[in-house]
Amino acid sequence: MKTEISIKPTVFMIFGGTGDLAARKLIPALYNLYLDKFMPSQFAIIGLGRTEYTLESYRKEMLEGVTEFSRSGKPDTKTWKAFAENIRFLNADLEQEKTYQNLSQIIDKCDDEWTEPANVVHYLAVAPRFFPIIAENLAKVKLTQDKCRCRIVIEKPFGHDLESAKALNILLRGIFDESQIYRIDHYLGKETVQNMMAFRFANALFEPVWNRNFIEHVQISVSEKIGVGDRGGYYDHSGALRDMVQNHLLQLVCLVAMESPVSFGADEVRNRRVDVLKAIRPFNAQELNQNIVRGQYNGGWVEGEEVNGYREEKGVNPQSNTETFAALKFFVDNWRWQNVPFYVRTGKRMHQQSSIISIQFKDVPHKIFPDDAAEIWQQNRLIISIQPEMSIRLQVQAKRPGVNMVLNPVDMVFDYQGTYTHDGPEAYETLLLDVLQGDQTLFMRADQVEVAWELLMPVIEFWEKKTSLNFPNYSADSWGPELAEALIAKDGFHWYSLPVSKKPKS
Repeated sequence: MKTEISIKPTVFMIFGGTGDLAARKLIPALYNLYLDKFMPSQFAIIGLGRTEYTLESYRKEMLEGVTEFSRSGKPDTKTWKAFAENIRFLNADLEQEKTYQNLSQIIDKCDDEWTEPANVVHYLAVAPRFFPIIAENLAKVKLTQDKCRCRIVIEKPFGHDLESAKALNILLRGIFDESQIYRIDHYLGKETVQNMMAFRFANALFEPVWNRNFIEHVQISVSEKIGVGDRGGYYDHSGALRDMVQNHLLQLVCLVAMESPVSFGADEVRNRRVDVLKAIRPFNAQELNQNIVRGQYNGGWVEGEEVNGYREEKGVNPQSNTETFAALKFFVDNWRWQNVPFYVRTGKRMHQQSSIISIQFKDVPHKIFPDDAAEIWQQNRLIISIQPEMSIRLQVQAKRPGVNMVLNPVDMVFDYQGTYTHDGPEAYETLLLDVLQGDQTLFMRADQVEVAWELLMPVIEFWEKKTSLNFPNYSADSWGPELAEALIAKDGFHWYSLPVSKKPKS
């Protein structure tokens, strides 16, 4: 791990600095970068929010967030004090130009005191309705003009549909250059997701078989045990398709299906991801009935605790038509993947918390072993686990020890925890470091966002026009609606889930 990097002095603005994201993710990530000597020697973190804080109380609130949520645990008093001296707080109304004039003065003061002019990062950890307000006000006080120094980071959701995403892109690109805009998807910062590129393109073993000639199908599952919690009001206007499929799952599809980039340059990698989205077969009327499934969870019991159904959650319409589960079957129409099905699913209140990619290879062309030798025969499968464990496992057939020829599946496993002694960075640490360094490789470009929305709009419109008559249609702590099993079973496959980890004997 390198211990010295060269980053220019930076002013890091957090719009929404008193919110949950700042305390749980952003400040802990910046603190860990500081511990690992990945922060510039001169920096300032400016939290902006409407909550009344003194500087001391704000720093204390951020310390509590780092203590609870940082992978490094409770901060050392001396180290935290040195870090916290760079944290400032500005009580601010984001709709008032005066706020942005104050920011301009802070930046000017830093430029005067520091050894060179500062880079400025504007991180929008706020509700989407504030995105245009903040961008336009930054432009008014001329805080957006320097393409080399100024960057803006946009959290999801990036638009509510294709039309709103295009409108937001037009507004932002009228103020900023595309090189200044960082549309963040924290999934792309996860260590195992990044390792997909290394796994595919740094090894001669896999790329020759990474195509329709050898791969039978691909599954991508992101399941959550939790319900919507206190996000019911937001989620009821979003749903699983907008909240997860349009961004996280399609990003994973792109990483699995993309062609090899010519180089590791940001635009070259992003071009290849966009190529995948453009190649996905559009949904027609027949496929909308055959290749998509939606669901909504009912009440039930999870780990001995009774939980509400979705329609009983706070902020949710009691007759809500919003899906909390979605499963879709895609085809990527190009030479590499023609007629190879990609199955994706995501849902809340499911049996297991996990994010996995399963790549199943075609069966051997001729089986030489008798049936009794291979009674539990299983096709080769590559499993990439993003969470809860971080691992890559290749499932192969091997001979069981003994005098007889008996085959059974075994796993060849690359396990992060067993291979490395130190904790890897959290996703936000990786992505914030890239922002500080000006590297856009792991961030979405305008065209990628719009193509993803364009692909899913027929599904969104179909579901909004057609009220589901069987909601809720799956129980809490299940694997989703029965139709999701039928979606993949009719092709002769079944959904893969991680095996339950065995607890060590006491």
